[in-house]
Amino acid sequence: MVKILLAEDNELNRDMLMRRLERRGYQVDIAMDGEEAIEKVRSHGPDLLLLDISLPILDGFEVARRIREDPQLCALPILGLSAHAMQGDRERALAAGCDDYDTKPVEMERLLDKIQLLLQAATRP
Repeated sequence: MVKILLAEDNELNRDMLMRRLERRGYQVDIAMDGEEAIEKVRSHGPDLLLLDISLPILDGFEVARRIREDPQLCALPILGLSAHAMQGDRERALAAGCDDYDTKPVEMERLLDKIQLLLQAATRP
């Protein structure tokens, strides 16, 4: 079963995404801030990180940068999420180390497509 770490501090968004992903057969673990996200990436070894950009303690940009700098974690696919669809946010997320980026409110089919593409790319030799 594919393990997704969902780093999201907003309870409503977190619960909605977790339920929808679990219904699609994913095992979902939760992190509520950036520090917890990095700790759980290290300790739980998810297959993909679904990363809210506006996290407390460490924002998603910093989480992505730290993961990319760690040789043991750097291959983890990261999909950044943000409700702040400002011009340049996508580019900033990609520059920080996210593999892809999507906006909230989440359009679930588009998100699932992006998750599948990232997981497929991660399993290619």
